[in-house]
Amino acid sequence: MPSDDGHTDARTEPPGVADERAMLSAFLDYQRATLALKCAGLTPDRLRRWAVPPSSLSLLGLVRHLAEVERGWFRCVFLGEPDKPHWAGPVDDGSAAWDVDLADPDEAFRVWRAECDRSRATVAAASSLEVTGEHEGTAYSLRHILIHMIEEYARHNGQADLLRERIDGVTGE
Repeated sequence: MPSDDGHTDARTEPPGVADERAMLSAFLDYQRATLALKCAGLTPDRLRRWAVPPSSLSLLGLVRHLAEVERGWFRCVFLGEPDKPHWAGPVDDGSAAWDVDLADPDEAFRVWRAECDRSRATVAAASSLEVTGEHEGTAYSLRHILIHMIEEYARHNGQADLLRERIDGVTGE
C-alpha cells in the first residue's frame, strides 16, 4: 500500500560489516521492507484474498499479524506494556488480525508502520542487547527478540511470496 505518512518501504541491503545491533536492526528492516514489497500495487480486495485455499491466509492478514507481533514482542514482552491487541478477537487473543473480509488496508498499514517505528525506537533506546523483558516468567533478551523477529518475518515473507504469485503471478525476492 502506498504510504501517505512519510514512510518509505524501499529495501536496503543489510551491511556486510556493522556492530551487532546495527546488523540485526538492518536485517529486520530488510524483512519489513520485503513484506511491504510483496503487498505493493495490490487493490484492497487482492490484499484480502485467500489465495491458497483452504487456508485463510492473506497478505492483509500477514500485515495485521505482524503489526501484532511487533507490538507483542517489543511493547508487551520487552517494555512490559499491557497486552491490548489492535484487532482483538472474541476471546481477546488477537486472532482477529486474520479476519480481513471487512478490514481497511490503509488502517492496517498505518498500524503496522507505527508499530515498526515504535520497535525501532525501543531498540535504539535500549542500553544493550542484553537487556531483558519477560513473558510468563521467561526472560528474553533484546538480542533474542531481534533474532526471533527476523525469523518471524522471513517465514511469513515466504508465505507472502506464494500468496502474491497466486494473486497476480508476481514473483521475486
